[in-house]
Amino acid sequence: MNSLKKNSFTSLFASVQLALFLLFLLASTSIIGTLIPQNSPRAFYIERYGQKTAQFFQLLDITDMYNSWWFLFLLSLFAVNLIVCSMERIPQVFRILRRDSLTVSPDRLQHLPIKKEIQLPISPEAANSRVLTILKNKGWQPRSKNIGASYLTVADRGGWTRFGVYIVHGSILLILVGALFGSSVVARKLLRDPQFAFKGSIMLPEGESTDHVTTFKTGKQVGLGFQLRCDTFTIEHYPNGMPKTYRTRASIAENGQVVQTADIEVNKPLTYKGVTFYQSNYQPYQNYRVILQKKESNMATAAVIVPATQLEWSEAGVSYGIINRESQGEITRRLKIWFTDNQGDPAVFWVDTDQETVIQRPSGTYLLTISQRYASGLQATKDPGVWLVYSGCLLMLVGLYVAFFLSHRKIYVFIQEDGQASRILFAGEANKNKVGFEAKLFELIEESKK
Repeated sequence: MNSLKKNSFTSLFASVQLALFLLFLLASTSIIGTLIPQNSPRAFYIERYGQKTAQFFQLLDITDMYNSWWFLFLLSLFAVNLIVCSMERIPQVFRILRRDSLTVSPDRLQHLPIKKEIQLPISPEAANSRVLTILKNKGWQPRSKNIGASYLTVADRGGWTRFGVYIVHGSILLILVGALFGSSVVARKLLRDPQFAFKGSIMLPEGESTDHVTTFKTGKQVGLGFQLRCDTFTIEHYPNGMPKTYRTRASIAENGQVVQTADIEVNKPLTYKGVTFYQSNYQPYQNYRVILQKKESNMATAAVIVPATQLEWSEAGVSYGIINRESQGEITRRLKIWFTDNQGDPAVFWVDTDQETVIQRPSGTYLLTISQRYASGLQATKDPGVWLVYSGCLLMLVGLYVAFFLSHRKIYVFIQEDGQASRILFAGEANKNKVGFEAKLFELIEESKK
């Protein structure tokens, strides 16, 4: 009874039909993950699909499908299928490779699909010596034995290539393990360590730091283990006002010491201790960064100002403020500035953002640059399984090459006396590319005639 259950289990999970069915399910459900936006806020799904549909999506984790319990379950079933299938078939390959080809019956060679018989006017011993020399010169490792006055020679090459398909199986398993290692669900629910793998976002204003990320899946905060600071955010626009490029100048600090500084751009992420930060979006703020310098004394000050407020630079004896602005959407293009050094009437003028403006006053010449402040939107990902996935993909390429382009080839040569000559039967078999192997065998036969 136990043997029957075991055989039923093995037959089910070793079947090609199950593998094809699981592949169909994985492929068809992956389409869902492509059509339905992933990891968006709950309000987005309610607005786009309605309350009930959004609840259904949440129930089945369709909004984070590739980390959903049922998708991971399908991947696990597929992995079990590959393992059982390989364990069932690999022993058969070993039996084929361990079989002593010199025990083959000469009569069986007549039934092989690739064969040719020739006659040479030399003794069987000389013919066998010639065949052995030719095979060795071509890189084969022949073995020979006497059968009475006759000779049987066998040479094979590429037996290991029979494992090509199992190299592919192993690569798929490696990719699946890498995917599971990089899953935030596995990290959170199985490993009980949310910091092991996560995907989330950060909205980081200029000049501020954070040591955590807000995860997409749960909205909870996960610690980074270090401080990330947005030093500056720079945005460039096309003439029509559309954003062209945006860049975050970021610093990473540990124990109060800056250990790395780098620019983060759309196609230029920053990676530190396994966490990769991608430039995702930005949020303009309605406050402004001011750099003011007195030319004669090289004194300078930096400050943050909001509209309708007044700031004082006591060292230089000046005051200034923003009294109006011109914007395109949320992007400020020009600002109307009020400026006084308490000598004469205040100056009122317009300035372009991010452009240096020269201000002439009785007390001296001032250089003013004012820029809108932004918050940089970053996506943060920690995927410890990514190198397993890359390794699996590389291994798969090797396995596919072996499985499709290399073959296990065997050459049999049976030599027997025929009067004053020798009758030689050449036969061969290959598990792939039989036409190409037949051509090589016939080249060897022609060389034997010389």
